[in-house]
Amino acid sequence: MQRIPILDGWRALSILLVLAGHLLPLGPHRWGLNGAVAASGMALFFTLSGFLITQFLLHRPDVVPFLIRRLFRIVPLGWGAMIVLALASRAGAESFGANLLFVANLPPTALLPGGEHLWSLCVEVQFYVGVALLVALGGRRALWLLPVLCVAVTLTRMVQQAPISIFTWQRVDEILAGATLALLHARAPRWTASLPRVLPLLLLPLLLASGHEGTGALMYLRPYLAAATVGTSIYAAPAWLRAAFGSAPARYVAEVSYAVYVFHAMFAASWLGSGDTLVRYAKRPLLFAATFAAAHVSTFRFERPMIELGKRVERRWLSARAARTSGGRRAA
Repeated sequence: MQRIPILDGWRALSILLVLAGHLLPLGPHRWGLNGAVAASGMALFFTLSGFLITQFLLHRPDVVPFLIRRLFRIVPLGWGAMIVLALASRAGAESFGANLLFVANLPPTALLPGGEHLWSLCVEVQFYVGVALLVALGGRRALWLLPVLCVAVTLTRMVQQAPISIFTWQRVDEILAGATLALLHARAPRWTASLPRVLPLLLLPLLLASGHEGTGALMYLRPYLAAATVGTSIYAAPAWLRAAFGSAPARYVAEVSYAVYVFHAMFAASWLGSGDTLVRYAKRPLLFAATFAAAHVSTFRFERPMIELGKRVERRWLSARAARTSGGRRAA
């Protein structure tokens, strides 16, 4: 599977937008810019997830290895954060269980104090299970149902008047739009070569607008604007944008982005985010420093070993499957 360097920059930008939306004063509160910026960042994050997951399954539609890799990537840090939050809030068994099973975003929601942002992990894991089941039943060709499901989810949002939501059936179209992009990318349409290089830069403001409550029906197009912004940049982007998004700083921020996302809101719910407005924002540099420091340690000292462990588990499972297959053939 070919690596696409510019995607590192989009992942870095997505987490920086989320951080800005959640932690920085982006104009007067009545303007609603914080919500718009955070929603746009999450749309990019989900788009990239859907794109990469679907691209992986297109090249290797093997469900068990896929689930092993994804669960070892997401679950260790996710569960670690949930355990800390549950202990800190003295959460009940039902709430704790819903979080560990990644269903706490479903009504009645049971997200933990300081872990309200982990609804997105629930959507992610539910998508992993759903797409794995789809491939298990229908193989690689079943992935072509994802664009249909994407449109169905968007239509559901429109009927239920849910321009933004944490419920999976009202938000997963942001991941499914990225999945659709992966399917289109696999076909490499010829017309992509003629796209104007300025197009991603024109689409990005539209994406930001689609995260704002004041733009009305445009909010329903947020998944598609995120996918279009990322997708057009793969084929047509200014040289300076490719250089910036493929740079070492962008790669680093992209690599620690998952841990940054998990830690930033947890730390904001601690002493680092306490106090009146002036005190709270005076602590912001410390909060950012603590978030990135914890994310660095987590990424390279905890998550990376877990990922390597997942790969070893995958190899053992593949070896065992090969041995069973070989034994069956000899018996026949």
